Amino acid sequence: MSERSLAHVEQIVDIQPIEGADKIEVATVLGWKVVVAKSDNFKVGDKIVYIEIDSKVPERPEFEFLRDRKFRVRTIKLRGQYSQGLIVPLSILGKGNYNVGDDVTQKLGVTYYVPEDNIRKAAKPPKHLRYQSMAARHKDLFKRQPFRWLMKREWGRAFLFLFFGKKKDKPKAFPSKFPFVHKTDETRIEALPHLLGYPNPLVVTEKLDGTSSTYILERLKGKDKYEFWVLSRNIRQFNEDQDCYHDYNIYWAMAKKYDIEAHLREFLEKNPGYDYVCVQGESVGTVQGNPLKLKEDDLYIFNFVTPDGRISSLEGKKIVESWGMKWVPILDEAFIMPTDMEEFKQMATAKSVVNPTVMREGIVLRDPKTDLSFKNVSREYLLKHEG
Repeated sequence: MSERSLAHVEQIVDIQPIEGADKIEVATVLGWKVVVAKSDNFKVGDKIVYIEIDSKVPERPEFEFLRDRKFRVRTIKLRGQYSQGLIVPLSILGKGNYNVGDDVTQKLGVTYYVPEDNIRKAAKPPKHLRYQSMAARHKDLFKRQPFRWLMKREWGRAFLFLFFGKKKDKPKAFPSKFPFVHKTDETRIEALPHLLGYPNPLVVTEKLDGTSSTYILERLKGKDKYEFWVLSRNIRQFNEDQDCYHDYNIYWAMAKKYDIEAHLREFLEKNPGYDYVCVQGESVGTVQGNPLKLKEDDLYIFNFVTPDGRISSLEGKKIVESWGMKWVPILDEAFIMPTDMEEFKQMATAKSVVNPTVMREGIVLRDPKTDLSFKNVSREYLLKHEG
């Protein structure tokens, strides 16, 4: 899966009034609803730049109205209307020919609002990731003025790395050699409006707000040996001491809590024709501020992958639970997509099955017969947790 596009050229497909509002209206881009000022004179069919939620825009005159929000683009509610994202005229890009779908994230200087997300969610590890890891291991030292000064300069970071850097500060990217094993950040339904009315029955599971965790056991050729891969969304975690932008290495903690390597080895021994097996899930708890209010960190699996592809959620659940592990809550085994976006969006909001005292983040939908998967994130949840 490629890096998420935070700003892209799109077309306004609909504009509707907002009851009781004289100066604003709601425009639709893809499946997103965005409140715009009537004075902007947007029209159906206009090509514009759409900037997604979770983003931070640069400090420039066009975005000055967002200064009080620290230039953050987030989910808001105005006059009872949800607004997700930001629409700006195509002229902000300057001269040039732009087509619908063009990614203009870097051209506009748009980044994730949460600084760590610019590293965790990048398509590949940024070059400076080693320096971030180095500084994280020497937090007190690198807070001092001389070190802060050096860290602002490429040559200074390289100089410090000669003395303080280690091999574990050079994590490798998510592997591409395992067929059917991919990064696990599903696309939101708003970006896939053509899936409304999708005819095939879908498996619906609860979406958990945590950190993506992947575990692969590879059978080494010509040897009776295996290699165990522990990965975050984007990076291989070689050992539990590797910095991972959490208070501790939760990926390895879950691997040990559930003895994942031993279970995967048992599976490969029973299936000698497979050269690897993989489980992917969400580690939840202290990460992301513990929105599920759990007493201890935990792992919920949602993908079970072999060289034959991803097996069905029901079969994967059966295998994983026989190991004493947990599968994400399955909410529906044969869901049929509605044709109306608003109807579908309302389905995302409900209490969590994992902890019924809190709201769930949303739902994930998978076609058991294909690789199709996508998510529907609750707008109410975003209003509460993006604040």
